[in-house]
Amino acid sequence: MAWMETLVLPLAGFLASHVRAAEAQDNEQISKLLSETKTMAFQLKEDANTMESFTRMNVSWESHAVTINQIKDHVKALRKQEAKLQEVKANASPRQKAAVDKITPFLDELEGYTLAIIDHLNGNPRHNFAEFQDYLEANADYASDLAAMIGNYVDYGRMKERLQRLGARLEVPTR
Repeated sequence: MAWMETLVLPLAGFLASHVRAAEAQDNEQISKLLSETKTMAFQLKEDANTMESFTRMNVSWESHAVTINQIKDHVKALRKQEAKLQEVKANASPRQKAAVDKITPFLDELEGYTLAIIDHLNGNPRHNFAEFQDYLEANADYASDLAAMIGNYVDYGRMKERLQRLGARLEVPTR
């Protein structure tokens, strides 16, 4: 009988660790949405950095207007993507839920700075050029931080998947 306990206890531990690992598995649909969000955030980052660099060049206000409209469109598209993520968040792994939750504050800030930039370009006298430069810099910083944050979550998920596949091939226990 003692030999059965010796066999059953490790087997129970092995099965329990696999069940826990299965519960923490990433949702494939959310992984795909986060990957799409990463691409969108990197596009936003590029345009925000480009616009911020305009302050160091002799660029027409028309170029500023075209670029801020692209940024505004990127932010709107990311809001739609965020809504899709919120719809399926209940099916997300804890890590995926954390990623979804962190997107909203970034978008809130980006919307605010984007609107302030548009106000300045529309000739709103409340904003001077120094404030305009600050808004551009903040927009570029938030866009860069958002892209990096989402990229880190997506990359981590991909790496975790690879390690799990490699562990399965090597027959490495998960716990």
